[in-house]
Amino acid sequence: MTAITPKASSALPDFFEGIQYFGEALPDFETHGATPAIESGKIAIADPTDKAAVYQTLLAADALRYLILQVTATKASGHPGGFASQAEAYASLVMLGYKNIITEVGHHAPGFYSAMFLDRSLEDMGIFTVQQLRDRFREKHGLLGHLSGFIPGILAPAGPLGQGQHFAMAAALLHKDKLFPFTVGDGGLGEPYIVSAIAHFHTAYPAVTNFLPVLVWNGYSQEHHSMVSLKTNEQMQAYWQGNGFDEVILVNAKDFDDQNQPGDYVDSTAFSFEKRLEFTQAVLSGVDKAARSALGGKLTVFIIKQLKGAGVHARGAKSHNLYPKDTLNAPHIISALQSRALSAEAWQLVRTNAERAGGGPAAKTVVTEFEFPLPELGELPLEEYAVGAEPKVSTTAMGRLVGIVGNKDQNFLVTNADGNEASGIANINQALKIIHPTTDDLYYQAPNGQVYEPLSEDACAGLAAGLALMGARTLWCSYESFAINGVPIWQTVTQSMAELRRQTPSTITLFTAGALEQGRNGWTHQRPEIEAYFASLMRNGNVFPLFPPDANSIQVCYDWALKSKNKGIIITASKSPLQIRTTLEQTRQGLRDGAVLLHEVAGDKQVVFAVIGDMTLMPVFEAAAFLETEGIGAKIVSIINPRQLYRSHDTAWDTCSEPEGGFLDDAKFAELFDGDALIAVTGGAAAMLEPILLRSTVKRDTFAWKRGETTASAGELMAFNGLTAEALTKRAIALVH
Repeated sequence: MTAITPKASSALPDFFEGIQYFGEALPDFETHGATPAIESGKIAIADPTDKAAVYQTLLAADALRYLILQVTATKASGHPGGFASQAEAYASLVMLGYKNIITEVGHHAPGFYSAMFLDRSLEDMGIFTVQQLRDRFREKHGLLGHLSGFIPGILAPAGPLGQGQHFAMAAALLHKDKLFPFTVGDGGLGEPYIVSAIAHFHTAYPAVTNFLPVLVWNGYSQEHHSMVSLKTNEQMQAYWQGNGFDEVILVNAKDFDDQNQPGDYVDSTAFSFEKRLEFTQAVLSGVDKAARSALGGKLTVFIIKQLKGAGVHARGAKSHNLYPKDTLNAPHIISALQSRALSAEAWQLVRTNAERAGGGPAAKTVVTEFEFPLPELGELPLEEYAVGAEPKVSTTAMGRLVGIVGNKDQNFLVTNADGNEASGIANINQALKIIHPTTDDLYYQAPNGQVYEPLSEDACAGLAAGLALMGARTLWCSYESFAINGVPIWQTVTQSMAELRRQTPSTITLFTAGALEQGRNGWTHQRPEIEAYFASLMRNGNVFPLFPPDANSIQVCYDWALKSKNKGIIITASKSPLQIRTTLEQTRQGLRDGAVLLHEVAGDKQVVFAVIGDMTLMPVFEAAAFLETEGIGAKIVSIINPRQLYRSHDTAWDTCSEPEGGFLDDAKFAELFDGDALIAVTGGAAAMLEPILLRSTVKRDTFAWKRGETTASAGELMAFNGLTAEALTKRAIALVH
């Protein structure tokens, strides 16, 4: 095909502006390209074996490849190779009317943006022309390098590998009448989470099969061959079948190669045009069969086997990323663009089909462009215990409320890898039942339960956070020590929530069995360093770690979290019976102000104890009592919502889609924390104390977690970390003298 430079842009439809090369019409265009294969008023092609439908699917694949390369080469940056190797599969999904497409591969972003441009979704963000698409790629307030919920028509973010399946399964669970395909790279297949997460989900929800992994088997990862590149077709099929898939549909480009390309992975764009059409026909029919199978109740995977970089500037891992040398003026980029260039008429045909597919632009039709309807919960019946009453287990008090929420909201889901019973929340299992194919009343198991218990924190966090992003209420429960394994996807979702163009319930966690309770289990169960991670995330502006000091407080914290939108809320509490120190109203104040005064005695000098946590209050109260016998006054302040103790300019709160300010002002901060000395105390990471230490101007010190050890009691473990009444008293006296 000979490529020619474009005519004057004024003679072309507006969206063409910025396309550098136009080609001559492909063979038989006048026959198979005369009218759009998706008829006016229809949402998909009528027949996947129709020659015109196949022909136009090939045009769509080449249009995607052209745009991907032109856009990335404009910035000499970005990732064209992976998406290019499955362009026929994506184009087939669209031509068949499926637009709720997700990806596990953040590097597929340029392809998804190109698709959103073709169907006019990006017009919602002011991108009408190819030039604007180029200008705003990988720029602020534009098309960021990896997918985000900020982009119209994009269902879910994509960054770290091994996450996309959670979003697809969550969407499938909430919308059982729609198909949710998601692309999976064979480089990402090396992540253990993907297939194991699907396996547990399928065991829990055997009837929910309307999500479709589309494996992009191109032989390469980012910088080398993929770890599955040596598998035979039979081995790859057996892998999926061995993991519970009923239908494995594999289309191998090698079967259609008439150019004698070496190796198991070949580039279909190098075939003769006739063979390109045959390959596209096989992909289109295969995707149609896979989609019908998935929607028909079978766990299905579609596999497209084609060389990475097919049809772009390079092949193999070398096609993965563009570098400074890969500019639009580089001969290899020019050659690749010219070889993929379409005629103006073909571009218009592709765009018409893309716009009609699925009933309109993705930005107007996909499920995440609408708020998911939620049942009203009404006012939760909080149970207030008298201050000073017999000790209560905080987590159990919250568990009662969780059961009520689940009974009112049938889509509500609780996830836990380590077992609710071990965290003092067996009442959740009793109220909502663990989802399990084996019904057993002793263990509160039932197939239709609302408690999801895989043994993977990634799977727990993934489904809970994914459902929240899709619009449902959830709760992820974990031991604080192990939650770090699920935090990456939880962080991905909270970051996405900060920029969503719609409201969605906050993603809420309950982290129990803190380090101080885990004496005899030793350091393997004593890892509160995760709190440093959340301390850093507080500066995002929509992340709120909450530390209720007792069973009253945790109920208010959960009630507040349930009513919030687009936030990440971490509730950390002990599962031990602890003294009631606050009223419900005090926690409401603590949520607003960040902290609440629990105890104050005047003296010649005054020491302020700023305390995060519940068990940590015990040695602090002992220390305060001793100081008072020495004539030294003490204030004990419980920090419930440390994020509110930052100054307004410390966090990016005003950039969030549901901004929440209300930071404690200087006068109130001084009222709470001013004294002759301040000692900030936590049983976790000292980083969580930063908001107090930033603002306090008095003599001050910190007492915090150092490391774990095997001990017989919480007190002994606190002593190992220097968290004793004696140590606190000694340091307080030194600071005021």
